[in-house]
Amino acid sequence: MIHCIYSSAASPDFSERDLPSILTPSRVKNGAMAITGMLLYSERGFFQILEGAPEDVDALMARIATDPRHRAVTVIIREPIARRSFGDWTMGYASISADEIKELSGANDFFQEGHCFSWLDAGRAKRLLTAFKMGSWRSHAAA
Repeated sequence: MIHCIYSSAASPDFSERDLPSILTPSRVKNGAMAITGMLLYSERGFFQILEGAPEDVDALMARIATDPRHRAVTVIIREPIARRSFGDWTMGYASISADEIKELSGANDFFQEGHCFSWLDAGRAKRLLTAFKMGSWRSHAAA
């Protein structure tokens, strides 16, 4: 099993109302492929963790790379994992406001207006992943 952490810029900009049009069908497809994970969307940027069998995660990443709703797709980390961090979610999503981001310990320096997440390196992505796993926002996330 692996996890793949990637970022991309949204094309076009999505509102909170638009995101279900991505989440609903993606959750069905991810569930059929036994892929779990977490999605964050902020300031026209996606940051996502995908977990599953290498061939399934790689196939999904190939589709994401050609999806016109994503541009500047950047794989930050692709590595083996011992167990899933988001095993209950086919694609968990948390809506996080700019004010909430400022209060997220260990994560608030990742978000700057007008930037997508592609500038994150592996170390910073892992710190953000840890903040996701430990953060109180998880109780508000939708599977």
